[in-house]
Amino acid sequence: MAKSPEEQHPVKAFGWAATDPSGHLSPFNFSRRETGDQDVRFKVLYCGICHSDLHSIKNEWGFSTYPMVPGHEIVGEVTEVGSKVEKVKVGDKVGVGCMVGACHSCDNCVDNLENYCPKLILTYNSINTDGTITYGGYSDHMIANERYIVKFPDNMPLDAGAPLLCAGITVYSPLKYFGLAEEGKHVGIVGLGGLGHVAVKFAKAFGAKVTVISTSPSKKNEALEHLGADFFLVSRDPDQMQAALGTMDGIIDTVSAVHPILPLISLLKSNGKLVMVGVPEKPLELPVFPLIMGRKTVAGSGIGGMKETQEMIDFAAKHNIKADIEVISMDYVNTAMERLVKADVRYRFVIDIGNTLASTKP
Repeated sequence: MAKSPEEQHPVKAFGWAATDPSGHLSPFNFSRRETGDQDVRFKVLYCGICHSDLHSIKNEWGFSTYPMVPGHEIVGEVTEVGSKVEKVKVGDKVGVGCMVGACHSCDNCVDNLENYCPKLILTYNSINTDGTITYGGYSDHMIANERYIVKFPDNMPLDAGAPLLCAGITVYSPLKYFGLAEEGKHVGIVGLGGLGHVAVKFAKAFGAKVTVISTSPSKKNEALEHLGADFFLVSRDPDQMQAALGTMDGIIDTVSAVHPILPLISLLKSNGKLVMVGVPEKPLELPVFPLIMGRKTVAGSGIGGMKETQEMIDFAAKHNIKADIEVISMDYVNTAMERLVKADVRYRFVIDIGNTLASTKP
């Protein structure tokens, strides 16, 4: 009987995988391809837990394939490079974010927007060019074409830098593209979680005036004193929302739960932009009349291309931007997922793969 493509891969790997929509993760032996001419292999040291990992392992978006090794905020140390690799060398600190492949010939790829390529290959739960399933960073090592490798600056800590490979680029890209990365712009950030807290840091570094918009009054001190936001708005307080009508140039909405967006549209100035980067499980209601009465825009944005991702990491290192994290051991991951459901994390879990994965081998 012919071997499956996975079985033909010669390099043994070990990680944790979900095997069904319960989302429960457990130890998993698998294999990765040998190092090609343009490939970079690295030992995984840390991997962030993204909210999309939680959606994916539970098949909440409806396209999960099992077994699934999640993780797309992956950082570590290069152990092997292909003969044609030019960007990095053995010993360098590197990362892989949300994607590991694209067609490289469509208009999006030519414009350094591989993230919007119709043939995008995601870091996990996707089909690679050889027909095999891609496996993510909850594992002992990772391999990717050098095009999808991000080089980490020396002063960027690997643990607190890992979430920037998804959360960081997810907010950096729309701030830049929609003209909100300019001094004096008034930017609203909806939700103070893994994405939101990083969005505040980037917006402030760009020189913007920042208002955090949250349902939780308890987060006010955190937003203003710890993260440096200028204002805090409780979205459930009609008086506060009324006072802020028409004051913002743009809003980055990071919330992944179903929520009303009409109140957010009302906060925008004429020509203002509401940019959705969170992914609720169900469609949101979009009232059109408020858009017409101010030439307002509701848009979406998903991560960024590789050139912009490298630019983002370099900018973050220059401005000392990193995620606020809670480092956990590999065997704590299921508890971490339960806490993530309850938003019980400040603000991003990061798994210490390098020090804790090996001890979980059966």
